[in-house]
Amino acid sequence: MVIPVHDVNPARRTPWVTYALLAANFVVFVALTPGVVDSLTGGSGLADLCRLQAFLDRYAAVPQELIHHRMPDLVPTGGTGVGPQGPGCVVDRPGYDKSPELSVLTSMFLHGGWLHLLGNMLFLWIFGNNVEDRMGHVRYLLFYVVCGYAAAYGFALLNAGSGDPLIGASGAVAGVLGAYLVLYPKARVWVLVPFLIFLPLRLPAWIVLGSWFVLQAFYSAGQGVSAAGTVAYVAHVAGFAAGMLLAWPLQRGTPPPPDPEGVRFGRRAR
Repeated sequence: MVIPVHDVNPARRTPWVTYALLAANFVVFVALTPGVVDSLTGGSGLADLCRLQAFLDRYAAVPQELIHHRMPDLVPTGGTGVGPQGPGCVVDRPGYDKSPELSVLTSMFLHGGWLHLLGNMLFLWIFGNNVEDRMGHVRYLLFYVVCGYAAAYGFALLNAGSGDPLIGASGAVAGVLGAYLVLYPKARVWVLVPFLIFLPLRLPAWIVLGSWFVLQAFYSAGQGVSAAGTVAYVAHVAGFAAGMLLAWPLQRGTPPPPDPEGVRFGRRAR
């Protein structure tokens, strides 16, 4: 609905953990995820796809593995071959041991594409610094991880039979958004609203983040979309709810952000 670009809520200290999370997500995507570099030059093909499938099966969280605590009998090996139906990815018995619990942590740093990565990192960049400022570095890092786990297991409980990899920082970032909504509901957020053109507005955080959460809950119920597709809306809802609950005890002692009057747009907002 809206694209946040900046919040009017200065932090008191440098958000080193947020910076580290941003850097880690970019490094894992660009340097470690198979096929990303080749996709930039237009050279990706079946071999890259097979390597990516093997990489995700090994390091991503898979709902049926989380719930039943066992790996499938056959997994992609990363190799290619030719079968009765033509070229495809080779599968075989897994040659490695995988911890489903640890895979939740590693899956938080995996992304399915540039838009997936940049969208998550944009929200983390804008809202993470203030949440870290309020919680402190160590407690914020633990909070981020706990929200990611809550999102993954929340999704897995409702999709226990799914063998599709669950990847992305979305659940953990949703927790950051939930905490920001609790701690700084009146903070002003610059957003771009698509209305013929991108219209810049400065809105209260409770409108920006509240509407985001309602939209995720709406989609998770199967409304407004033909199918859930590859977006784990339930994970967003679970992560957001976890963030709100964990941040609630800090609400009373949180200093208010600067509170400019009214909703402004264009040059009047300068």
